[in-house]
Amino acid sequence: MPDLAEVWAEVLPDIRKGVTGVGVWAALNAVRPVTVEEGTLILGLPQSECELAGHLRLAQTRRLIESEVGRLMEQPITLRVIDGVTTADWETEKRRDEERRRLQDQALARARAQIQSTSSWEGVYEQLSRKFAETSNRSLPQNRARFFIEAVDIVARALQDTPITDEMAERNYARCLERISQYSEIPSTLVAVKVLERSFEG
Repeated sequence: MPDLAEVWAEVLPDIRKGVTGVGVWAALNAVRPVTVEEGTLILGLPQSECELAGHLRLAQTRRLIESEVGRLMEQPITLRVIDGVTTADWETEKRRDEERRRLQDQALARARAQIQSTSSWEGVYEQLSRKFAETSNRSLPQNRARFFIEAVDIVARALQDTPITDEMAERNYARCLERISQYSEIPSTLVAVKVLERSFEG
């Protein structure tokens, strides 16, 4: 692979000819080639000049740099501008990338779990409504009692399958308890006790 410093020194005059603006020129004068890694050209700016990075990320400037460097290196090149001008600075930036990815993955996993939990408890809520609608002679206490026992089983199973892990799930679970309470005319706290007892049994 051609030496990056030599490549940069050779293409820099042509890049300068292809751009205009004091800011872009200042950025090109300040930037230093750091490395090429997996087709990515890493250019670094000293900490004191990092505000110039935006000029190098302009579409026209970026394309010109990628084209000129790629031509001499005989491979497609993607530009990345970092703060710092050493390989150690690039290693630091990669560690930051990894940490950002890790946090994004965690946030995505939490969001997925929340969506799954919400959809699961919404399904339970609708199932309770259907179960009560299917109960004949709902005004009779013995039939409401039968609904209550079946509803407690439904929610207890759901609690085992979908543990409560966040506030949204907690609220949706509570809605199901309130629905049983409303339909069976039994206090919601007692409903919650019976569900917990049933879930522990299962």
